[in-house]
Amino acid sequence: MTVSADSVVLPDLLAKAADALAAAETHTEQARQSVAALVSADGKVSAGLLEREQLAAHGLAWLTTYTAALRESLHWAERLEAAGGLGELEALLMQAGFGEYLNQMAGGLMLSQGEIVRPGDLGLDAGALLASAGAKALMAGGSSAAVRRRIGALLEDALATGAFGNPGLEDEALVMVQDQFRRFVNDQIIGPAHEWHRADELIPMPVVQQMAEMGVFGLTVPEAYGGFGMGKVAMCVVTEELSRGYIGVGSLGTRSEIASELIRLGGTEAQKQALLPKIASG
Repeated sequence: MTVSADSVVLPDLLAKAADALAAAETHTEQARQSVAALVSADGKVSAGLLEREQLAAHGLAWLTTYTAALRESLHWAERLEAAGGLGELEALLMQAGFGEYLNQMAGGLMLSQGEIVRPGDLGLDAGALLASAGAKALMAGGSSAAVRRRIGALLEDALATGAFGNPGLEDEALVMVQDQFRRFVNDQIIGPAHEWHRADELIPMPVVQQMAEMGVFGLTVPEAYGGFGMGKVAMCVVTEELSRGYIGVGSLGTRSEIASELIRLGGTEAQKQALLPKIASG
């Protein structure tokens, strides 16, 4: 990727991100070991200690998730770079994500407005992060006001066009699904959605029925139970496109996916046979 002299993309961004990721993984492993010691007795997790140390346990879950998000965003950028598809927008999105998440890891994870988990709550400090040159560079300039302004400028027309950067789907079927739902949202959702919201109306049943016919509610349901068996990435692609039009529409599919996954993983065969086809069909 080539950038202009006045670009806010950090020099050697991918190398800095790789260095920062290694530091984040070390930090997370240190936190895991520390929290394990806090909640364990006689070599196993204690329910009582887990209850007492629930802030640390909750924070560890968030920290682990943040690190996984950094890892996958770097892998995404590396794949785009290898394919010649890493542009300024994609680089800045990854850079800003690293800058924000690393700062939260070092200073405090915002679980909610009233629940902030700092390194000390996990029994450690931010030494592993602060020792990384890549992490320090990204924490200092990765998500600056100038970076966010540039991202905003690049995304000025994104809500209308659906162009939020190259997702790197690497699967023609997913690209086709994305295009299909983008057209559906542009034609059926974006126009009336504001009035639905203003009037506090339910999403009209004809829209829900059309979503069912398009397979929204059975994307990850196995084909044996009437679904498409497409996996989580397909669900994310569809949910993002629907949510671009109206968050209420986007959330409809996720609710059915949560229900079907719980039944698929924890239900009896009789329950699967009875319920999954109904969910998949809407």
